[in-house]
Amino acid sequence: MNAAVSGVASGPSADSGPRPRRIAFLGPEGTFTEAALMQVPGARESERIPMASVPSALAAVRKGAVDAAVVPIENSVEGGVTATLDDVASGAELRILQEILVPIQFTLVAPGELALDQIRSISTHSHAWAQIRGWVEQNIPGVEYVPAPSTAASAVAFLDGHGGTISDGVPYDAGVCSPVVVDRHPELTVIAENIGDNKNAVTRFILVARPDATMPPPTGADKTSVVIPLWQDRAGALMEILEQFATRGVNLSRIESRPTGSHLGDYFFSVDVDGHIQDDRVADALMGVRRMCPRTRFLGSYPRADQRVIEVAKQHSDAAFIQARSWVDHLRGQ
Repeated sequence: MNAAVSGVASGPSADSGPRPRRIAFLGPEGTFTEAALMQVPGARESERIPMASVPSALAAVRKGAVDAAVVPIENSVEGGVTATLDDVASGAELRILQEILVPIQFTLVAPGELALDQIRSISTHSHAWAQIRGWVEQNIPGVEYVPAPSTAASAVAFLDGHGGTISDGVPYDAGVCSPVVVDRHPELTVIAENIGDNKNAVTRFILVARPDATMPPPTGADKTSVVIPLWQDRAGALMEILEQFATRGVNLSRIESRPTGSHLGDYFFSVDVDGHIQDDRVADALMGVRRMCPRTRFLGSYPRADQRVIEVAKQHSDAAFIQARSWVDHLRGQ
């Protein structure tokens, strides 16, 4: 990895070191992903490249066309973003360097004035649709949903060539986007604001680079992400994985199962744990998992966006692991 990304991190080291020069993100401009990108140190001085999809953004990283990419990975209402979970689990390895949290608000827009009862179809991203279904059912029951590649795309489609002229060739009546899109394109008409069912919704984004990027150092408030293929479909297989973490005092903050796509019933687990791979308890747990599941994939250790310090019991501290390891080494050397 070139030096342009090696210093990207969050937490105490986020404001030092080199900055990424070219960063891809799920576009177009005005998406929540772009809002997350702008929280990356040095992003305003970098070339920001909108991409049509999560796979295309991550493919650009793998090919070296960009230094890093920002993509969504989890929503507090809808759960994991499957396009991201599946992509980072397959193909050439990637590394997560930073996570970013963005509060989510949704605005209903149209190319002109419309009453709610005049709206027959609405377009937006599937995750956004899941977060406004209650409002839609209450205010516009029976409306047709038209999927869009992103929230911003559903709105800017109303603009002819995105140049500020309203187009009349869009196959839906209204779009749901972030307030940022409206700020940038005042020619759009706001029909309703803050229409999310959960006013406290948050989406988690990740900054991803190639695997030779410099890993952020441990801060005491860290997270580690791994992909664990289920090596055998039998009773107790998942329990054996979980025991590797539980016996070492490593908390799982997220675990999701996803199909590998190879055949029905073949799954992998996408897992986030509290702690850094430099922590002995985390490293020891990952060794145990890797011993059982040789295809386990390490995605990265990075600072938590909420900066919450992880409390570790005395018997699971680094000092306890060092003492126990020294004791065994001494016995083996007798």
